[in-house]
Amino acid sequence: MNKVSSLYFTALFLIVSSCSQDHSIYAVAETEPVATTGDAADDPALIINTKNPRKSIILGTDKKAGIYLYDLEGTKLAFSAMGEINNIDVRQTNDEIFIAASNRSLRSIEFWAFDQNTFFAKNALYSNIFASASRSYSIPTNIDVYGICIGMIAGTPVAFVTEDRGPRVELWTLENQMLVGTFSNGGESEGCVFDDENQTVFISEEEVNGVLKAYDLNQEYPFAEPIIVDSREGNIGGDPEGLAIYKTSDLEGYILLSSQGDNKYNVYNRQKPYQFISSFTVDDSPSGIDGTSHTDGISVSSYNLGGKFYKGIMIAQDDENLDGEELKNQNFKIIPFKQVLKALK
Repeated sequence: MNKVSSLYFTALFLIVSSCSQDHSIYAVAETEPVATTGDAADDPALIINTKNPRKSIILGTDKKAGIYLYDLEGTKLAFSAMGEINNIDVRQTNDEIFIAASNRSLRSIEFWAFDQNTFFAKNALYSNIFASASRSYSIPTNIDVYGICIGMIAGTPVAFVTEDRGPRVELWTLENQMLVGTFSNGGESEGCVFDDENQTVFISEEEVNGVLKAYDLNQEYPFAEPIIVDSREGNIGGDPEGLAIYKTSDLEGYILLSSQGDNKYNVYNRQKPYQFISSFTVDDSPSGIDGTSHTDGISVSSYNLGGKFYKGIMIAQDDENLDGEELKNQNFKIIPFKQVLKALK
C-alpha cells in the first residue's frame, strides 16, 4: 500500500470510529439509596411543581417495599410502604395530577388523582401524599402485573399494564376501572411509555427477541401489526428496559430506551419510522458520583426546572451503586438533559 492510500484508510478509520463512539455524560446528583438490599430500586417518575419548578419531586419505586419521594438533589423526602410496587408513571393536566403504579403484591393497578393547584400546598411535608388524593382506586387485573405506563386518550387517563412471565398487555381506563382489551406483545415485557400527542404506545419486549415495538392507536387495528423500532439484531444490547419521551414540540422529540445489556441509553426519533439517532452512557462524574449500569426504569422531561435543569431532566435507576469502592443499595441518578442534547449534536 502506498503512502497516499495508507493516509486515506487511516483517515477513513478515524472518521468511522469517531462516528460510532457512544457519548459519555454524567449525573450531577443522586438519590439516597433505597433501604432494601439487592435488586430493589426500579422505576422513577417526576411530578412537576408548575408554580415552583425547583420544588418538583421525584418518585422512585422500591419493588420490594413501596414508593420513595426525593427532591431534585436526591434527598429523601418520604417513603410510603405499599408492598411490591414495580413501575410508576405520572400524567399532569391543567387541573389534575394522575399517578399509576403496578402492585405485584396485589396483582393490581394503584391509581391516584390529585388537584393540580393544591397538591404541593397540601403536601408541604410530603409525609403521606397518597392520603391526600381526591380519588384513589386499587384495580385488580387479570394478569400478574409487571410494567405500567399511563397516558391520556380523549382526555381520559388510561394505563397499559404488562404481564410478568407472559406476553399479555392490558389496556385499562382508570376513572371507571374498565378493562378495554388485551393483546400480546410477543414475550415478557416491562418498559413502556405512551405518547399522548401522537397516540402511540412503545413497549419493550425483553424475553424472546429483545424488541422495541410501537403501536399507533391512530390506525384501525393498532395492536395487530406493531412497528418494530429496534431489536438485539440492531442497537439493543441484552434486554430493552425503561422507556421515556423527551418532547421538543407537541409532536416531535426523542424516544429514550435503556439498553440494559450494554449499559447504554438509545435515542430514537419520536416521529415515524423512529430512526435510531445515537446512544450514550452515564459514567463516573468529576464530583465522584458513579455512573449507571444495567438500568431498569428511566424518566425524562423537557420542562424547564431551572438552574442546571433548564433544558429538562433525566432520572435513571442504577443497578450497582458505588460510593468509591463501597457497594451500597441501589438508587437513582439525576442528569441535566442539556448533557444529552449536547451529545446528540
